[in-house]
Amino acid sequence: MTDEFLLRMEGISKHFPGVHALDNVDLEVRPGTVHALMGENGAGKSTLMKILIGMYSSDGGTITLEGKQVTIPDTRTGLGLGISMIHQELSPVPEMTVAENIWLGREPMGPMRLIDYKKMNADTQALFDRWEIAINPKAYMKDLSIAQTQMVEIAKAISFDSKIIIMDEPTSAITEREVDHLHRMIRELKADGKAIIYITHKMDEVFKIVDYVTVFRDGKLVGTYPAAELNRDKLIALMVGRELTNMFPKEDADIGDVILSVRNLNRGKLVRDVSFDLRRGEILGFAGLMGAGRTEVLETLFGIAKAESGEIHINGKKVTINQPKDAIDAGLALLTEDRKLTGIMGVLSVRDNMIMAALPKYSPNGILQRKRINDDCEDQRRKLATKTPSLDQLIQNLSGGNQQKVLISRWLLTLPDILMIDEPTRGIDVGAKSEIHRLMSMLAQQGKAIIMVSSEMPEVLGMSDRIIVMHDGQIGGIVERADATQEKIMELATGPDAAAA
Repeated sequence: MTDEFLLRMEGISKHFPGVHALDNVDLEVRPGTVHALMGENGAGKSTLMKILIGMYSSDGGTITLEGKQVTIPDTRTGLGLGISMIHQELSPVPEMTVAENIWLGREPMGPMRLIDYKKMNADTQALFDRWEIAINPKAYMKDLSIAQTQMVEIAKAISFDSKIIIMDEPTSAITEREVDHLHRMIRELKADGKAIIYITHKMDEVFKIVDYVTVFRDGKLVGTYPAAELNRDKLIALMVGRELTNMFPKEDADIGDVILSVRNLNRGKLVRDVSFDLRRGEILGFAGLMGAGRTEVLETLFGIAKAESGEIHINGKKVTINQPKDAIDAGLALLTEDRKLTGIMGVLSVRDNMIMAALPKYSPNGILQRKRINDDCEDQRRKLATKTPSLDQLIQNLSGGNQQKVLISRWLLTLPDILMIDEPTRGIDVGAKSEIHRLMSMLAQQGKAIIMVSSEMPEVLGMSDRIIVMHDGQIGGIVERADATQEKIMELATGPDAAAA
């Protein structure tokens, strides 16, 4: 190949109704490199990659692969040309096994053209052994955690043996240990001459594994730079067109009385003898590795899953929570970790998404109070600076950060005292992250008590007043903000055996 670039995309444009998603942009990618695409949500990164893989058609421009101009009308063509993609929004087939998901549409066939399940499971195990992934090929996708599902998607993309592997937010659902694992995999793929196109909102990843960075803003190309020539502040300024001086605007709040007291909470092996207190005005962080039990504690407190034993006291009064309605009535709210799967209702409007948890409040006599609904939703939109053309806009058309603000509004309309947020900034851009952090700090100052689960160590350290570190369903330790370091958190997260080693 005489061309130094494995891939050239030139003059690519794409229009959606009312949106100029891509405006005459270029991208050049070398083999054996990790090339990051950076920019705020809505900048055009994922749209460009969906054109490359064949999910979208472009309105103009050319694609050249290994020196030859190509047309990619569909994803099958893209895969045939050696391009695979890990999508930000996971879409497994839950009722199928891990192996069936990985080889879907290209299953190994045996006699009489029947699927050879033995070979398919063996091929999956060989793939997992090669990349040190500890997941049972025969497990059903519906029984996997989000982090495990993400690792299956990563393995599936690698299994195509593609020349170009697109990774769209591959670490948004996995913890520090799994991130390090993925980065080792990427370095091996890079050494094999593969090109990795990497979309992430995590700044530290860019400077760990990336060779080149292309920045987009509002559908336009800002430029391409060697990663070695950038630093965090310069990259943020290129992305947002301004400087963000404080990513973690954690402001002091008056820490008040204990509002939530949890004692000896148990739910099988997932939650074991968990006890802690939460105070008004406090942001209590939950840290830990994949499967440590952080999300499971929140689900149990909110009644998504029933506790086997233990006591929950709110404002000194014992409460019984068997279902989410009980939790809402007790003043609890929960933002789940997966916006798409258990958060937004994509085909409904921003307004409908905002009010669905508080509907009884707006229909005391069985008749919706539409003016009150509209006034309160407009008030939430203004207070949270949610960017949407109108409350009638479908929520699926908003950026990830604005979808998250709508979900926060949904729960604020229920007038909660305790707000539990699982992965508050998962998959949202750097500017929106800062806004979400500022909002959390403001709510704490107003006296709300917040529990925050996060897999991003800087977020845990930057936003928490105290940090509960989970390990194997139990509390490994509780660390005060002043004493918290990444090393201390990881020591507790990996458990006493690892710490002793």
